[in-house]
Amino acid sequence: MTVSELCIYDLEAADVRIVLQHEGVIEAPNWHPAGYLVVNGGGHLFRVALDDPGLVPLDTGFATACNNDHGLSPDGRLLVLSDKTETGQSCVYALPVEGGAPRRVTDKVPSWWHGWSPDGAWIVYAAARDDGPVAIYACPAAGGAEVCLTDAFDHADGPDYSADGQWIWFNGEREGAVDLWRIRPDGTDLERMTADASVNWFPHPSPCGCHVVYLAYPAGTAGHPGGLEVVLRLMPQGGGPARDLVRLHGGQGTINVPSWAPDGRAFAFMRYRD
Repeated sequence: MTVSELCIYDLEAADVRIVLQHEGVIEAPNWHPAGYLVVNGGGHLFRVALDDPGLVPLDTGFATACNNDHGLSPDGRLLVLSDKTETGQSCVYALPVEGGAPRRVTDKVPSWWHGWSPDGAWIVYAAARDDGPVAIYACPAAGGAEVCLTDAFDHADGPDYSADGQWIWFNGEREGAVDLWRIRPDGTDLERMTADASVNWFPHPSPCGCHVVYLAYPAGTAGHPGGLEVVLRLMPQGGGPARDLVRLHGGQGTINVPSWAPDGRAFAFMRYRD
C-alpha cells in the first residue's frame, strides 16, 4: 500500500519535517493562516492541524468526487474545490472554509482551480474548451464570464498569482518542452522563466514576493504523473537560476496547489513510498 507523507520544508533551516504519515493516498496541501493544512484523498477534503495532526473530514456537501485542485481565499474564509459529482467533469465551486453547501463558480467544464488573486476578486484555473488544448482561464471569484489568458501553447496548466497580483505564473508546453512562464492578469507581457531539459510544473510564488517553488520532472516526462523521482526547486521571482531543495518520490499530488506558509518561510508538500 502507498504511504503518503505530509511534509513541511523550512527555508531557513533547509530541512524537511514529516507532519503526518497515512496509509493510502492524500494529496495537494494548502496552508491556512489559522495553523492547519487542507488535503484531499478519496474524493474528499480533510483538515490537518499542525499542533495535533490527523485527518479530519471537511463537509463539502454533495461534492464527494473532489480532485486535488483546491485552495483557500486570501482572507481564509472560503474554500474552493474542483469536483465532478454534479457535472460529470471537473467544475469549480466555493464554500465556507468550515464546510457547507458548495456554490458553483465556473459555468463551463472541465475546469480545474489553481489560484486566487490577492484581492480576492478573481480565480485562475486550467480548462479545456471546444476540443481545444488545456489553457489558462480566469473569472470573477463570485462567478461570471471567463477570459482565456493563453492561446499559444500545446498545454498550459498550474496557474498561480504572485503576492502583489501583478503576475500569473504557470507551466506551458511548446514543441515538447514544458517550462515555467508568467503573464499579466490581462493576458499581456508573456515571459518565459525557465529554459532547461526538465519538465517543469506547478509554480507557486511565495507570499513574501521573493521565491517561486516548483516541481521538476525528468526530461521526457509526459504530463504530470505520480510515482516518479522528482525534484522540488526554488527560483527567484524576478527570474534566475533555480536550486534543488528536495529530491523525492512523487509528482502528481506533491504540490499541485498553493501551499506556502503565510509568512513565506516554509511550504507544505507530499511525498510517497510503497
